[in-house]
Amino acid sequence: MTKPLIIITGASSGIGEAAARMLSAVGHPLLLLARRIDRLEALALPNALCRGVDITDRGALLAAVSEAETQFGPADGLINNAGVMLLGEMSKQDPAQWEQMLDVNVKGLLNGIHAVVSGMIERKRGTIINVSSVAGRKTFPSHVAYVGTKFAVHGISENLREELSPHDVRVITIAPGAVETELLSHTTDDAIKTGYQAWKQDMGGTVLSADDVASAIRYAYEQPQNVCIREIVLAATRQQP
Repeated sequence: MTKPLIIITGASSGIGEAAARMLSAVGHPLLLLARRIDRLEALALPNALCRGVDITDRGALLAAVSEAETQFGPADGLINNAGVMLLGEMSKQDPAQWEQMLDVNVKGLLNGIHAVVSGMIERKRGTIINVSSVAGRKTFPSHVAYVGTKFAVHGISENLREELSPHDVRVITIAPGAVETELLSHTTDDAIKTGYQAWKQDMGGTVLSADDVASAIRYAYEQPQNVCIREIVLAATRQQP
């Protein structure tokens, strides 16, 4: 293998799965992480180590990274993609949903960074790609807690970039608008889901595909190491907010 290891969290569907397929096709060995191990194994990608890891479990995440690096060599890239979106009005939403989003979207992201950052600093090479959202740059109705987690991703990413740039390690934020993935299915409020479908039809029924976002990830990663695409914001052309 001539290409280095890339780690992808939340690789069992959506953007993570699309990125896994795309990066595998160009020869990267992969560590694929998600809770649904059967979905990872069904991808049947070559040189891919699949582990059923919840990213909120720091110990399990560190163990999987160590195993992959032993097999494939040091991780050159981390795609911090795992996330959950539970929408609702603050006055009505179950606080357990806030906690779940903070645990996965913020603490889980930090666990991923923690697992690779020391090695990247030591090697003076590496790329950390944090998948955020346009909701990390602006607000939306019924998104209060979710927006808070994605603003956190943007803030963490920018501060981390400043910290790691002297070590030639890149930090990239990918901020997509609406994407056709399973993410909205996590929301338990049926009225919000119905409203989303109506909004989507107002845009002509078209939002981003997971492949669209994966292409942006690949583009940013494949730049020379001395070029850091700090942030990519992308959305369907007809998406206004």
